[in-house]
Amino acid sequence: MDDELAGWIRLQLTPGVGPVSGRRLLSAFGPPCQIFQRELPSLRALVPEQTAVALAAPPDGEMRKRIETSLEWATREGNRIITLADPEYPPCLLEIPDPPLVLYAKGRSELLGRPAIAVVGSRNATTQGMINAEQFSEALSVQGLAIISGLALGIDAAAHRGGLRGSGSSIAVTGTGPDIIYPARNRALALELAQNGCVISEYPLGTPALAANFPRRNRIISGLARGVLVIEAAERSGSLITARTAADQGRDVFAIPGSIHSPLSKGCHLLIKQGAKLVEGARDILEELDYGPRAPAREPSAPAEDEASDDGLLGRIGHDPICADELAARAGLPAGELQARLLELELQGMIEMLPGGRVRRVVTP
Repeated sequence: MDDELAGWIRLQLTPGVGPVSGRRLLSAFGPPCQIFQRELPSLRALVPEQTAVALAAPPDGEMRKRIETSLEWATREGNRIITLADPEYPPCLLEIPDPPLVLYAKGRSELLGRPAIAVVGSRNATTQGMINAEQFSEALSVQGLAIISGLALGIDAAAHRGGLRGSGSSIAVTGTGPDIIYPARNRALALELAQNGCVISEYPLGTPALAANFPRRNRIISGLARGVLVIEAAERSGSLITARTAADQGRDVFAIPGSIHSPLSKGCHLLIKQGAKLVEGARDILEELDYGPRAPAREPSAPAEDEASDDGLLGRIGHDPICADELAARAGLPAGELQARLLELELQGMIEMLPGGRVRRVVTP
């Protein structure tokens, strides 16, 4: 057994020990092995009574089993446990007030030291939001920036896919133990990230998807990055928590504006009002970060007008949502014919059908 690493795992697993109290103990007593040798009175001076008792007592059978399981996990190919004392601990995380004591990493852990940008947004994203997330993430990754997100459905997943297509690759920060993939629908993506990117967690093996874990992991998403890009977010959402955490950490916050009629634009517009930088393309972010591109940044672009003819129907569908009745009046088409034409355009990926019978155009490369 690796005694030093075992000590770090035990410290993390001790009830009542978190990033802040853990650092307090480390600052006062040194490495974990020395913390566990301290007498109860000296421990009581720094942590609550129950936590002090747990630190002073020898590990029980359950604790030993969890430590051994974690050490065995770290021996598997691609797995790594990185402690706060590890020289490869991400330096940018050391800048935040409460860095994790231990990180469990699967995949290319060297990516954790690479300049990065976080890309976050709604789980219930629109088609246009997903396209934007993939395009921006790929364009930034091509320039060498790692794309960080939370492996959630919607914008997170799209950001990871785009990041994996560039040299910067992508890092997922999860809210579960490293042996649990959540949500299950992103299993294939998580496996690809573990192979060609990196998946990290501060939570011990076996930690389930508890609601309280996800807002907490957001500080790592923003802490690893030089800035956070928000793409589609409701006025009250986890993405705004990440953005505000980023601002508190001294990171840049970027937001893509949207339709004034879309609930998923409200969060981005609020951030812009509060000082977030409005961006229309990847170049805006690169320039703000003073991160020199090695090649021209690929930008999202609108379809050319001649591509949008379709006898004028597509041209009558704007980027703001429009209801089918109003579109029928604009186009002068019977309802049945209009619905058939809209279905054809949707299958071609040129429009997006929205709740309430509304429709809007989709911008693709």
